[in-house]
Amino acid sequence: MGWNWPWAARSGDGGARLETRSAGMSPGFVALHLHGDAVWTRGDYAALAREGFMRNPVVHRSVRMIAQAAATIPFLLYEDGEELSDHPLLDLVARPNTRQSGPSFLESLYGHLLMAGNAYAELVETASSARELHLLRPDRVTVAADAAGWPVALEERQSAGLRRVALGLGENGGSHHFALFHPLDDHYGFPPLLAALMALDVHNATGRWNKALLDNSARPSGALVYAPKDGGNLTDEQYERLKSELEDGYSGAVRAGRPLLLEGGLEWKAMGLTPKDMDFIEAKNAASRDIALAFGIPPMMLGIPGDNTYANYQEANRAFYRLTVLPLVERIAQELGGWLGPRFGRRLKLGYDADRIEGLSVEREALWARISGADFLTDDEKREAVGYGPRALG
Repeated sequence: MGWNWPWAARSGDGGARLETRSAGMSPGFVALHLHGDAVWTRGDYAALAREGFMRNPVVHRSVRMIAQAAATIPFLLYEDGEELSDHPLLDLVARPNTRQSGPSFLESLYGHLLMAGNAYAELVETASSARELHLLRPDRVTVAADAAGWPVALEERQSAGLRRVALGLGENGGSHHFALFHPLDDHYGFPPLLAALMALDVHNATGRWNKALLDNSARPSGALVYAPKDGGNLTDEQYERLKSELEDGYSGAVRAGRPLLLEGGLEWKAMGLTPKDMDFIEAKNAASRDIALAFGIPPMMLGIPGDNTYANYQEANRAFYRLTVLPLVERIAQELGGWLGPRFGRRLKLGYDADRIEGLSVEREALWARISGADFLTDDEKREAVGYGPRALG
């Protein structure tokens, strides 16, 4: 631009110097192109639930697959190593309250853990020894700590005010906080979806962009350039007529593909990237794979192409149960047993029945075949090896 530097000082400008320009310079300008920062979804429970579970099919299916698969695995109760088939604790888990059955309660519990990283359960007891288990919505609960920083209670926000429930078990019940591992927080868990937040926003953005493209006759944004050979501009009447024709005759999905009639001097200039230029489909599939990875689901089980790591669907299903579902079920069984067990007996232990899992039936049949062919084992040793007790005498 031929500016002289440093600028000349000016009174009252804090020592800044004025711009001067050499005589004879032609006028010009400087255009600054600024790249705005990406806008990400907030990491709170309400935003993740709204943008993830309620609007994204990959997140919705991932959460439901894990929660439903885990909720259908039945619990087993042991006392001093012996399985109990009838016990009040099993009845409570099978029917936690009058509104929910056992699988429905557990599905909600697993869903809260996957979406919020936290799940809060409350045990309500009455004078008649009636017991019920209820879940508290994570976005309404905060953990209250004592002066030393140890969590002592849950505080639930209600329309009538703040309700406080002590952690552990008391005379009238109590509460328990289930939390996934969080590397930077002492009290709250880390939701898996938060690790895939960028992938979630990319996936949702591609869907919104595709919908907007379809609404715009499946064409990228562009401009009509008026450049007549003899110069000049469109009159106000010509401009309004052209604008009206574009809006009424060429916008909307139902008008997609209609030819655009251009008069002399008009030329269409595309101003956006095409889906091919953006690698639209691969970007969406890559985001889907990242979301599935965060939840621990093999992508081929969600119908995501391009990542067939497992030889077949059956092998992927076994990996899904072994690496994702069973560790979650084992964790909840241990925490439920440790929390509720002392109310019914100190030597109670809650476990799960892996033999009832249909997805692991192939592994179970292979185990039985190997144990059955072991001639060096007695019948009682074979029964113990597959998780059963000695055969009853008589």
